[in-house]
Amino acid sequence: MQQYVTDEQKSKFYSSYTWRKLRQQIKERDNFECQECKRNGLVFIDTFEMNKSGRRKKIKLIVHHKLELQDRPDLALDVDNLETLCVNCHNKLHDRYFKFASWQPKRNRFADDEKW
Repeated sequence: MQQYVTDEQKSKFYSSYTWRKLRQQIKERDNFECQECKRNGLVFIDTFEMNKSGRRKKIKLIVHHKLELQDRPDLALDVDNLETLCVNCHNKLHDRYFKFASWQPKRNRFADDEKW
């Protein structure tokens, strides 16, 4: 059984033709919608925006392994273990919080003042 422990092994798997083809099939199965957002009553879809040179502007959706690749390598290509997620939901599931993602608007310091 194939092991996916090192970054090199994972990189080789994620750049394989088999994975890229399956990833596209999973996105199509999920209608290019984030499944976590959908469970929470929201809608997040991939817009496929292109820049001037004809390349994708930004990756919006990721195919996520419900049971992690390094923990369960036998389920690496199992369609029941895969789901489409937006980048924000994927980062939340993996506890990856970035400075800009946790940004909150400043609190109005006059909000509790007496109004007259």
